[in-house]
Amino acid sequence: MAQCVQSVQEFIQDSFVPMVAVLCSEDAEKVTRKNNLNFPELLRPFCRLTSEGHLRDPNNQLVTVRSLRICVTGISTRPPHTASVRAALANSVATSQPPDTVSANVITAGDYDLNISDRSLKASVPWYSSWRDTLTQLSSSSHFTATTPWFEAYREIFLQSMPASEHEFLNHYLACMLVVSSTEGVPLDQFLKLSQEQHKIQHSGDYTHPRWFIPNTLKYYVLLHDMSDGDEQRAESVYEDMKQRYGSQVCYLLKINSRQGGAVGSEEQIPDPWSQYLQKTHPQEVFDDNASTNSVENDLNNSEVEGGDAPAKDGLSNSLDEHPLQLDQSAEPALPALPRQGVGALDSMELQAPKSGGGGGVGGGAAATSPAPSGTHGAWLTLTDHDRIRQFIQEFTFRGLLPHVEKNIRQLNDQLVSRKGLSRSLFSATKKWFGGGKVPEKSISEMKNTAGLLYPPEAPELQIRKMADLCFLVQHYELAYSCYHTAKKDFLSDQAMMYAAGALEMAAVSAFLQPGAPRPYPAHYMDTAIQTYRDVCKNMMLAERCALLSAEILKSQAKYSDAATLLIKMTSEDSDLRSALLLEQAAHCFINMRNPMVRKFAFHMILAGHRYSKAGQRRHALRCYCQALQVYRGKGWSLAEDHINFTIGRQSYTLQQSDNAAAAFRHILINDSQQSPTQQAAFLREYLYVYKSVNGSPGESDSECVLPQLPLPCLNSAQTRVFFGHERRLAEGEKQAATHVTLDQECDVDLSRLWIRLEEQVVAMVNRGVVPSSFQPNQACLSQHTDNLRFPLAVVEEPIIVEVSFRNPLKVPLSLSDLSLLWKFTPKDFSRPPDDTDTSSQSITNEKEAANAQTTPKNDVITAEVISEFSMSPEETRVARLKLLPHQTGELRILGVVYNLGTGDSGNSSAEGLPLGGLSVCGRQYLEIQGPRLNQTKEEKTSVNHGQDHRLDPIIAPPMPLLEVFFLQFPTALLCGELRKAWVEFVNVSGVPLAGLRVASTHPHFFTLGARGKDHARTPLSPTASEHNSAYKTVSAPPSTVATVTLVSPAEFGGSGVGVSGGPEGMPTGGGSGCNSSSSGVVEVELPGQALQPGEALQVPMWLRGPDTEGVHEIHFLFYYESTQKNGKLSHRVLRHTAVICAIRSLCVRATACRSNTLHVPQTHAPPAPAPHPAQPLSQDERSSSMLVFVDVENINTSEVGVREFHIVQVSSSSRHWRLHTCINPAGDKDSKLGSRERGKLCFRASRCKPQQATSDVEDKLTFADLNLGNEQIVSSSTPCADFFFRRGPCPDQKKAAVVVAAAWGQYAAAPGSVADDNLAVVKKCSEVELDLIVLWKAYVVEDNKQLILEGQLHVSLQTIGKEACSLTHREESQEMVLLKFKPDPPPPLARPSQEQLSHLIKTCLQYPQTYQHPFPQQSLCMVPVTLMLSNCSLAQVDVIIDLRHKSTSPESLDVCGVFVWLGQTQYKLQLAAQEVRCVRLRACFTQPGVYNLGTPRVFAKLAHSTNMYETSQQSALPALIIINSV
Repeated sequence: MAQCVQSVQEFIQDSFVPMVAVLCSEDAEKVTRKNNLNFPELLRPFCRLTSEGHLRDPNNQLVTVRSLRICVTGISTRPPHTASVRAALANSVATSQPPDTVSANVITAGDYDLNISDRSLKASVPWYSSWRDTLTQLSSSSHFTATTPWFEAYREIFLQSMPASEHEFLNHYLACMLVVSSTEGVPLDQFLKLSQEQHKIQHSGDYTHPRWFIPNTLKYYVLLHDMSDGDEQRAESVYEDMKQRYGSQVCYLLKINSRQGGAVGSEEQIPDPWSQYLQKTHPQEVFDDNASTNSVENDLNNSEVEGGDAPAKDGLSNSLDEHPLQLDQSAEPALPALPRQGVGALDSMELQAPKSGGGGGVGGGAAATSPAPSGTHGAWLTLTDHDRIRQFIQEFTFRGLLPHVEKNIRQLNDQLVSRKGLSRSLFSATKKWFGGGKVPEKSISEMKNTAGLLYPPEAPELQIRKMADLCFLVQHYELAYSCYHTAKKDFLSDQAMMYAAGALEMAAVSAFLQPGAPRPYPAHYMDTAIQTYRDVCKNMMLAERCALLSAEILKSQAKYSDAATLLIKMTSEDSDLRSALLLEQAAHCFINMRNPMVRKFAFHMILAGHRYSKAGQRRHALRCYCQALQVYRGKGWSLAEDHINFTIGRQSYTLQQSDNAAAAFRHILINDSQQSPTQQAAFLREYLYVYKSVNGSPGESDSECVLPQLPLPCLNSAQTRVFFGHERRLAEGEKQAATHVTLDQECDVDLSRLWIRLEEQVVAMVNRGVVPSSFQPNQACLSQHTDNLRFPLAVVEEPIIVEVSFRNPLKVPLSLSDLSLLWKFTPKDFSRPPDDTDTSSQSITNEKEAANAQTTPKNDVITAEVISEFSMSPEETRVARLKLLPHQTGELRILGVVYNLGTGDSGNSSAEGLPLGGLSVCGRQYLEIQGPRLNQTKEEKTSVNHGQDHRLDPIIAPPMPLLEVFFLQFPTALLCGELRKAWVEFVNVSGVPLAGLRVASTHPHFFTLGARGKDHARTPLSPTASEHNSAYKTVSAPPSTVATVTLVSPAEFGGSGVGVSGGPEGMPTGGGSGCNSSSSGVVEVELPGQALQPGEALQVPMWLRGPDTEGVHEIHFLFYYESTQKNGKLSHRVLRHTAVICAIRSLCVRATACRSNTLHVPQTHAPPAPAPHPAQPLSQDERSSSMLVFVDVENINTSEVGVREFHIVQVSSSSRHWRLHTCINPAGDKDSKLGSRERGKLCFRASRCKPQQATSDVEDKLTFADLNLGNEQIVSSSTPCADFFFRRGPCPDQKKAAVVVAAAWGQYAAAPGSVADDNLAVVKKCSEVELDLIVLWKAYVVEDNKQLILEGQLHVSLQTIGKEACSLTHREESQEMVLLKFKPDPPPPLARPSQEQLSHLIKTCLQYPQTYQHPFPQQSLCMVPVTLMLSNCSLAQVDVIIDLRHKSTSPESLDVCGVFVWLGQTQYKLQLAAQEVRCVRLRACFTQPGVYNLGTPRVFAKLAHSTNMYETSQQSALPALIIINSV
C-alpha cells in the first residue's frame, strides 16, 4: 500500500475514539455563529489532548492515556442516507488529486525508475519523451514513498460514516455536552430542558439513532459566555449555581469572543485552525437529512413526525439494504472536475436538504445549517480564547470523561463477576476461561446463519463486549484483548456470527496495539472476521473496514504479499470505486516488496484504472493507466501498450485534454502494431476524430493556422531522392535518345565516382589542366549515396522532382489526398556582384496556402504539383514523385510534405457510432534528413556527429542551355575490332545558346567523331547512303610488293605517340580528324558559328570500333557544354549516356619479330643513297639492319552472326624506327581467306627508317607503311584508321615494361655512386622494336538473305625481339590474397639487365664459301679464309671477347659434321663503338673432305666502363655449314 501520513497505531486509534454528543440552546448557537462556526466546529481543532491522562483499571493498576482524541458531534436522530454516503465517498476521491509540487516522487524498482507522484500523469504519457529529465530525486529508502491522499480521504470518510450497530459500542455516545448561553433568562431551566431532551432521545424508545454507550450517559453542563456582549459577573454567579446543583466535576464556564467588533487588527495576526478541518466535514454533518434542532421543541416535533420512518429495531440497521457502498454502476455519476479547495460544506455539494439541527463533523456541532467554509472563521476569538477552548477540552476529558469511563469499567467488571459467580477479579477469571473447557470453534461453512440473533442489553456477553470497547477506547489494550477473547468464545458458542466477527476483529487489533507486542498479530482472526462479515452476515461495509485495518497492520509488518492478497479478495462488482481503490493499493503493495513485482504492479494498476473509469473517476483512471505505461513501454508487449495508449486517449479526450488524446492515439499508430486489421481501423478512426476536434476549430485565424504533424504514413526521409531537370524524351523512330539520369535507375556509388572523374577530366582540359577549387560536379539525382555536403544547383524554369518514400505500417489501407511539397524560398539575384547583397528579400513559404485550401497558391514564385489521390495498401511501401517548378532565382528549401489523411474505406463508423465515412484531416510531415556520420578526426571517431545533407536545399541559378543527344544507326553488337559508322545529333532545347561542346568517354578507343565543316570525301550525305561502301579512305592499287610509306605527326590526331595514354585509369588519348582533341582524350565538337542556337540541331558522323575483348561492355559518354553568357553559379552542364555493346570474337593476330643474319660492311666512301621509293628494293644499309616479322592470323569466330569468312586485305605498320618493307610470302599465296577455325601466317621484312627521315623537323613523326594484299589500298594514316590507332590502349606488355623501367630507373637513381645508371636502358634498347602493326580485314556476313561486308582493324604492338605479341587482351587474373605482414619486407635488390637482354648486344655473321675444292692427296691440310662480322646493336661502347677454342662435344654434331681447327690467334678482345660493324679475319684448317659447321666461335660482350657486369655469351648464329671436296 501507499505510505500514509499517520502511523498504523495512530490510524487505528483515530479510527476508534470516544464519541461525545452536543445539545446547544439557540442563544448558545448565536454566540458561536459570530465566528462563522457552530459549537462542534468551534471545538474541532482542539479535540486532541496534548497531555497524558490517567485512570485505574479494576485491578487498581494505573493506565496512561496518550494523545487521546475525542469526537464531538451534534445529535442526529436518523442514520445517513446511502446516496449521500455514496456521493461523499465519490466526491472525496474526485477532489483529492496529487498535490502540484515541484519535486517528483520516484522509486527504483528493479530495472525500473517509476515516477508515481503529482506529475505522474505528465511524466508517463507517451508524448512526454523527456520524462526522466523531470525526476529530481530518487527514493532513498527501500519503502515506497508515494502517497495516495484520495485513498486516505476515502478511508477517513468511510470509517467516520460507519453507522452505530447493536453488536459493538465503539461509535456509541459516551457523554453529552449541554451548552447554554449566559445571556439566557434562566440558564438553569434551559439546562433542564436540554437534559430532558437528551433523556428522551436515549430512553424513550422512539429513536434508533443515535446509540448510547451506557444508560447512565455522562452529562456535561457548559455555560457559554460571550465576552463581547454579556455580564461576566452574572455568568460567574450562574456558574456557581451550576456547580452547586450538578457538581463541579461536570460543569464548566467557557468564555469566548474576547475580540471586540470581530475585526482583525493589523497589530495581531490570529491563525485560522478551522479551515483545514472544515474542508473535510464529518459525514454525519454533511449527509444527515434531519439533524437535531437548535431548540427542544423543534426537535421533539420533528421526532414525532419522523418516528414512523425509522427502521425496525432488529439490531441489523447496517445490513446490506443500508450498506452505503452497495453502489449501482448506473448510480455512480461521472463527476465533473471539482476545485481543489475541497467539499467541506453542504451548499457546495448540493447533495442534501438544508438542516436545522446541530449535527457536526469530526469535532463538529449542529451542522444542519453549517456555514460555508469560504468565510473567515474565529474572527471574534483571540489566542487567549484558543487557550480557553483547549483548556475546556482537557478539563472535560480529565475531570469528566475519563473518571466516568473508569467508573463504568469497574461497574461492568463487578456485574460480570457477580453474575457469573466468579472471583472478584476478571483477570483471575480469565485464567479459568483460557485454561479449560474450551468450546471447539466451528468453521464458517459449518455455522448457521445466525446473524439475526439478538442479545438483550443486560446480557453478560454484551457487557463483556461493552467493557472491552471501553478499555479499547482508553488505550487499555491488554484488558480489552482479554475481554474480546472471552466474548468471542461466548458468541461462537451461541453462533452469533455478527457479534463473534466483531469480537474477532477487535481482538486482533487489540493484540497488535498492545505495547511490547506480547503476542503476534493474529491475522487469522481478521481473515475469519472478514469471511464472516462478507459471506455469513452479507455486510460488505464491516468486511471492508476489517480489510482496511488488517491491510495497514500487515503493511507495517512488511507482509505486502498478504496485504495485496487481502485487498484483491475484497474487490467485487457491487462497488467499482471501492474495487478501484483496493486494486490500486494492492498494486502499491506489489511494488513495495523486497523483490518488487513491477509487472504485477502495472497489471493491477490497469485493473484499478478500469474500475476507476467505471466509477466515473476519469482523472484517476488516466493516472493509473499512465503509471502502468511506464512498465509496459518498450518491452515488446505491443498489444498491452496499444490498449493502454488507446485508453489514455479516450480518457484524455473525455477530460477535454485533446492534445494529449491525439498524442496517445498517435503513439499507437507510429509503432509496428500486432493488432488485427479491424482493431487498427478502429484506432485510426478514433485518432482522426480526435485530431479533427483538436485542429478543426473554425475560430482560428489564418495567421495562427499551423499544420500539425501527422503520424501516418511513415516517412523514410533518408531514402528521399531529388532529381533536377526535365524528363528526357524517348526515342523517335530510328533515333535513340541519350540515357542520361532518371529516377528509375538504381544509384551506383562506383558509377557516380566514374562520372565525376570524367567531368573533372573535361573541366581540367577546359581550364588548362587544372581543376578549379570551386568545381562542383553536376549531379542530376541526389540520394543518400551521393555527396550532399554542398548546396545543389538547379536552373530556373526547370522542374525539381522529389521522390518521397512512404510506408504504411498498418494492416488497413490509407488514403492520401492533395499531396504536395512544403517549401520555403528566399529570392536572390545572382547577376549582382557578390558583395552587393540584397537585404530586402524575405523568405516566402506556402504553409498558409497548404493549410487553407481557399488561399491562392504562390504560382508566380514556385509552382507545386498536387497529387489529388494517393492510396496505400496495407503494409505497402510506395514512393510519390512531387514536382516543383521555380520561376525565380534564389535559395529554395524543401521542408516536407502536406496532405490530407483519411481511411481507405469510406463506409465504416467508429466504435462509438460516430459517422466517420470520408473523414480526413490535413497535416504535414517534415523531411528531416541526417547527414553521414563524421569519422575523420579522433574526436569524430569517439563521438557520434553527423555532417550536413543539403539535397533538399537547392540554389536556383539563372537560365542555362539544355542539350539533348540522339544516336542514329547505333549498333548493339560488333565484332571485335569491327568498324561501324553511326551518327550523333545534338539538339539545343532551351532558350539559351549553347557553346563549348565536348565529349569524354571511359572508352576513347571505341569511337571517333567526324567533322561537318571539312571536305570529307567518304562521309555520306545522309545516314542511309553508301550502305556497302568502305568507311576507310581507299586508293585503287594492285597487291603491294613494296610498302607505301607516309610520315604522320601524332599531333594531327591529338596523340603524343604510340602507346601513350592520358586519360584516367590509363584511358588513351586521341581525337577525330574533324574534331579538336587534346592529350586528355576529350573531343571538342566544332559548332557552326561557335554556338548552337536555341532550337537548332547538329548531326555529326561517329565511327565506332568494336572492343578487342569479347563480352558485354558498358561504354559511358559524357557530353559537356557551356552557356555563351557567363553564369556565376553554374559554369557548365553535362549530359550522360551509357551504351551497351556486345563484342563478338573475330580474329586473333599474333606477331613475332626476328633479327636477320645478313650483315654488310658499310662503304664509308660511297655517296649517300637517295630516299627510298616504294618500287625500290632494299639498299645495302637497309639490308644490314633488317628483321623478319611473322604475323599469325586465326579465325576464332564461331559463325554465331553468320560470318562466312574473313579476308586479310592489308597489313600496315607504324613506328618511329621501323617500317614494313615487303611481304616475302611465296608467290601465288596472296589470297588470305580464313574460314571458321582456320589460321594463316604472313611473313614480312621490316627495315629501319633512314637517319635522314629523322631530322629535326620530322623527329616526332611516325612512319606509316601500307602493304595491301588485295586490289585496294587503305590509307592507314587517315581517318578513321589512324584515329583508332592513336586512340588504342597500350598493350599489357607495354604497361608492364613501363612499370619495370620506371622501377629500375628509380632504383638506379636512388643508388649513390653508381657508374652504370644507364646500363639498363642501353641494354633494353638493343632488344626493343617498338613496331605497331595494323591488320585490316573484311568479313562477309549473310543476313536476311543479303550479303553485308563488315570491316575492321586489329592492332598488335611488337615491343621486344623474339617475344610474341597478340591482339587479344587477356583478362588479368585476380590477385591472390596476401597475408598481413606486420614487418616491412626488405628492399628488393637493384634491378640488373637479364641474361637474355645482355645476349642481344652483339650480332654476329660468318662469311665463307659454301663449297671449297682442295686436293687432299697433294696437300693434307686445307685452309679456308673465314670472315667473322661483329655488329654492335647498342648505342654504347661494348667490350667483346671472341673465343675460338670452343668445340662441339655433342655426339649428334660429331656424327653429322667433321672436326676442324682454327689456325692463328684463337681469342680476340675488341671494343666496338656504338652501332659499329667490324670484320675479323679467321682461318679454318680441315684434314679431310666432308661437311663442317663453322659456327663454333663463342662471342662474349659487356658494356664498356661497367665494373659490376661480366661478359655475357651472345646469341649464336644459325649453323654455318661448309662442304670440303677433294679434287
